[in-house]
This record gives sequence, structure tokens and C-alpha cells, in this order.
Amino acid sequence: MNELVETIGRCVERGKINKASPFPGDMKGLDGADELTHQALEAGTDAEAILQACIAAMVRIGEKFGRNEVFVPEMLMAAKAMKAVTEHLKPFFQSGSVQAKGTFIIGTVAGDLHDIGKNLVSMFVEGNGWNVVDLGVDVKPEKFIDAIRKQPKCVVGLSALLTTTIVSMSKTVQEIRALFPSINIVVGGAPLTMEIAKEMGANGYARDPQGAVRWLAAIREAS
Repeated sequence: MNELVETIGRCVERGKINKASPFPGDMKGLDGADELTHQALEAGTDAEAILQACIAAMVRIGEKFGRNEVFVPEMLMAAKAMKAVTEHLKPFFQSGSVQAKGTFIIGTVAGDLHDIGKNLVSMFVEGNGWNVVDLGVDVKPEKFIDAIRKQPKCVVGLSALLTTTIVSMSKTVQEIRALFPSINIVVGGAPLTMEIAKEMGANGYARDPQGAVRWLAAIREAS
């Protein structure tokens, strides 16, 4: 059974979503994360064990990305394979047999329609055991605020790719902070730096999806 769990983790790391997926080439025609997770759960494998194996796989692919050994397409495929696993695990989260680490609300700020970075962060964070509420793109401050009211103990992530939307991001941070002064906010995107994040009042800055996961782990450990 441990071998099956390890194989699921390997599928996530390699981005093998399901049997129909042609990627990666050396795993073509083999069962992927989707089928293997179903088989493991049917056989009575502990959902938490599957989740932990997949979290470790996401850490490995994140580290490879940080070393420039893999690139965005490989990261996307790994995230999609992880999503296939979490779809099977969701009933276990809902039943309480697997405890979610918390709720992470994420969106691309108003005026910005880019979503690849946001989607990667969303999938990596979900793959690491968080309940993710993805608000989409071009999200106005009011929409973030409404979502926070529904999940007052959440953590908020703001994404932007355009330099012109830094002002919008700053405005969003300020409006959230005015109503929820103690809430944790992390920002990310190409035009940002740690200094800019601090200036706008965010608690943290993440350069990449793995950075967001590490930051979330740190604030969870500190709380």
C-alpha cells in the first residue's frame, strides 16, 4: 500500500494527471494521479497519508523550480495532477477525517486579468492542505471584503502582474486592513518586491508558489 501512495506522489511530481494524459512521455498509457488515488481510497488507504505524500511531491517540484530544473509548464502539470488528487480527498476534508490547515482567499486585483500565477499559487496552496477560495481576476476590494466576512479566520493572497495595478493592490490592502486590522495578507506578482509589499501594508511577499506555501506554513506555526 505504501508503494501505491509513493506512486501517487511520483505522479504529482511528474505531472501525470490521468491515464489519458500524454505527459510525461515515459508514463504515457499508465494510470495517473486520478486513477491511482481512487484505487488507493477504495482499498482503504488513509487519506491523510495520500495528502502528505502529495505535499512532499509538491515541495520537491517547487524546489526544482527554484533551481531552474523545471519551468512553468511542468509546474502547471504538477499542480493539475495535485488537483486531481484533492478532488478525491475533498469528501475526507468535509467529513473532518482530514483536517484543513485553514482557508486561503486569493484573487488577482482590480484592473488585472492575468491568472496563471494566481492559479499556480491556488493549486499549490490547496495541494498543501488548505481550503482555497479563488475569487478570480479583476477582483475589486469589496469582493475580497465580502469573502473575508464569510471566512473571518482566513488568510488573504493578492496577485498582480501589471506594474500599473500596484496602486490597485495597495488600495485593496488598505481597505481590507481598515476593516480587518489583524488579518494576514500576502502579495505576489512580477512587479512586486518585499519592500513594496511592506510599504503597502501587506504581511508578506511571495516570489513564487512555493514561497507562498512556506509563508503560510510559517504564519500557521507562529499562531
